[in-house]
Amino acid sequence: MHKTYQVNGGRIAEILDADPAQLGQVTAYVNPDEAERKELVERYCLDEHTLFSSLDPDELSRLEFEPEHVAFIFKRPKNVFTKEQFLFRVESTGLFLFKERLIIVISEDIPLFTGKEFNRIKSLTDLTLKLISRSIIHFREHLKVISMISDELQNKINTSMENSHLLNMFSLEKSLEYYLNSINSNGLLFERIKYYAARIGFTTEELELLDDIIVENSQCSKQAEIYSNILASLMDARASIVSNNLNVLMKTLNIITIAIMVPTFVVSAFSMNVGIPMQHHPFAFYIIMGIAMVSVLAFIFFWRYRKW
Repeated sequence: MHKTYQVNGGRIAEILDADPAQLGQVTAYVNPDEAERKELVERYCLDEHTLFSSLDPDELSRLEFEPEHVAFIFKRPKNVFTKEQFLFRVESTGLFLFKERLIIVISEDIPLFTGKEFNRIKSLTDLTLKLISRSIIHFREHLKVISMISDELQNKINTSMENSHLLNMFSLEKSLEYYLNSINSNGLLFERIKYYAARIGFTTEELELLDDIIVENSQCSKQAEIYSNILASLMDARASIVSNNLNVLMKTLNIITIAIMVPTFVVSAFSMNVGIPMQHHPFAFYIIMGIAMVSVLAFIFFWRYRKW
């Protein structure tokens, strides 16, 4: 599936039933099928390996120069689904910048041009940088969500003995590792873009935007690193809390068991099928129940005295 857009008056709008061969358009291919991939390779001379790299979530960010275009492969956070149990993943995105055309290759259908920055598009190179900048914003938004989820899970772990909350914390820690690697990979790409800025054709204003992108990505990387370090350092403590909660529960159950065994022993002793004291006493039942009650009270007193 592909969508075609046109930049008019600094704004970008989708064109329905448009001819993709028109110049000056932006074409976004969402998880292209075999026919669309063949068209991209044959019609636009995209390198097949680079095209597949833009759909490979494990591919590193990189910059490729081809005879007719420049290819940008960068990482962005993937949409999160509840069934993945708090596991945040990343995916690759490909931008293929021609002189009068920009081709976008993504693996899932997402809103590409959301945000006020897309209301002032000056050129295709400007649009390229803003798409890259948008990925940093997505990373920062997801990091905030991860922080909120982490705080909520920590509160649950403090009062719960279930392993599910702890496993979710492990998923968040793994997600932060994905994000940190992807953000750092993007950082290397941005430095390479700055190095070849003149060759790509960036203006002075676009270079300033690129500098802002590098600074924001660096801040995002430090934020992800801080979250990752904090979460990793707390995992052992959280596991100890779960173990301690289990020990407290086992201790309580043992005390209850012993408290029940003491009167049970008294009653059992007077229930044997042999001759026992007071077996003909008219108040034997009440006396035995009294002894059982006294034994329970004695155990409670002893328990409190030992401060168990």
